[in-house]
Amino acid sequence: MDPLRRSPSPGSSRPTSPRTPSCEMLGYVGIEAVLDQLKIKAMKMGFEFNIMVVGQSGLGKSTMVNTLFKSKMWKSTPPGLVQGPMPQTLQLHSVTHVIEEKGVKLKLTVTDTPGFGDQINNDKCWDPILGYINGQYEQYLQEELLITRQRHIPDTRVHCCVYFVPPTGHSLRPLDIEFLQRLCRTVNVVPVIARADSLTIEERENFRRTVIWIQHNLRTHSIDVYPQQCFDEDINDKILNCKIRDRIPFAVVGADREHLVNGRCVLGRKTKWGIIEVENMEHCEFPLLRDLLIRSHLQDLKDITHNVHYENYRVCRLNESHMLPRGPGWVNLDPTPASPPAIPGPSRACRWAQDNPSEEY
Repeated sequence: MDPLRRSPSPGSSRPTSPRTPSCEMLGYVGIEAVLDQLKIKAMKMGFEFNIMVVGQSGLGKSTMVNTLFKSKMWKSTPPGLVQGPMPQTLQLHSVTHVIEEKGVKLKLTVTDTPGFGDQINNDKCWDPILGYINGQYEQYLQEELLITRQRHIPDTRVHCCVYFVPPTGHSLRPLDIEFLQRLCRTVNVVPVIARADSLTIEERENFRRTVIWIQHNLRTHSIDVYPQQCFDEDINDKILNCKIRDRIPFAVVGADREHLVNGRCVLGRKTKWGIIEVENMEHCEFPLLRDLLIRSHLQDLKDITHNVHYENYRVCRLNESHMLPRGPGWVNLDPTPASPPAIPGPSRACRWAQDNPSEEY
């Protein structure tokens, strides 16, 4: 997979309309300097990225987040004590940290979820997760409706949900399919096979083919995981995203400890048979997941969240509201319904993207 993706920048030019003739310049003007201006402004403001991890307890969700950002997002023991196993998640909660690399600041919010499907009765076990995602949309919408708005509205919307599939070697459970059908309409979903080191190479390949076949059935019902095919903006995006779609779900291994291998320190898991290097493509597909979420598609995840998922929610909420504005500072909406609004499926958004190929996300 290519390490970088050409995400549309704010300064990128759209195709010139035939009705707008181009003007030949007689000399250097300095228009290209706008890219430097945008970069300086972005460096000052920093960036925001919100990610959610969903899956059963014990699949290494917290460890995977620590591995992705090479930071201790969750600390299981106080400093100075012997580090023990990562505690299981008991309730839905978020952790926010500011990560800085080469002058670029990223405000990262990670939402960990209860052990999905751990209970005997899993009826509507997805409601707290979907309720949280829609709650962040509602919070952002209320800020937008203020007459006197903040210059920069804090963005707490979930930009990506990493769904952890148990490494059983079999197909997806009915519960997984039911939840993914609901989740894909609300947020960008990236499924991964957790703890892939517990599968043999043959089991991993067989399991991937089974999941891809199931994803094909989901696509026939207009349910897609990220990256959605209908949002490929040009031929380069299509080529890159096709390679990603061919490998999803990624078989990943998480580790937040370094080990010495052939004179170099590597992130990995130490077993009696050797060390599993998480950044070695021969051992797992963690580098593909990292490149997708951080190095190539981070901005695209945020753009689709804002222009598609949030827009669908906003349209539904405004259509539901029949209340007149009250008060000098805001527009009142009806209280958020107990059940999430009927958000249109990806098919509606896909048709919109196809009818407007020049629009940027």
